[in-house]
Amino acid sequence: MNREIRVREIRVIGPEGEQLGILPTPDAFRQAQESGYDLVEVAPNSTPPVCRIMDYGKYKYELSKKDHQSRRHQKSTQVKEIKLRPRTDKHDLEIKVRQMKTFLEEGNKTKVTLTYRGREMANQEMGRAVMNSVIEQLAQAGTIEYAPRMEGRSLIMIVAPK
Repeated sequence: MNREIRVREIRVIGPEGEQLGILPTPDAFRQAQESGYDLVEVAPNSTPPVCRIMDYGKYKYELSKKDHQSRRHQKSTQVKEIKLRPRTDKHDLEIKVRQMKTFLEEGNKTKVTLTYRGREMANQEMGRAVMNSVIEQLAQAGTIEYAPRMEGRSLIMIVAPK
């Protein structure tokens, strides 16, 4: 920008976007100062480098506004958790699956945790059967991102929205 441009000749674009041609750098800088603007290097890798006469402060302000607007409209996804047990009743399981579907429709990931206690560890196939029924019921609402795996005394899977 301005005096930091070290090239001898540059292609200059005016404040309204018009081509001013190839000028020596000091002449282009003087012209920018006379009109009350800054000389900003836009394309340094082209030959000759392209510089634009513009209000740099206003340009930076508009960029920050645009960045702020784009961040405002981003939706952050959360990971919601549903806890199950190997002996969860059929009706209770249906309610939990309905809740998972609402989470997925809102765009959130869902972590399903099935916890074993005591001697339930001996009959892990009961928990796997519960987890498989959950997978079948959620087939239309989401995709399995993290398949059911044992972590300690828990069987864990993560479902992402479609």
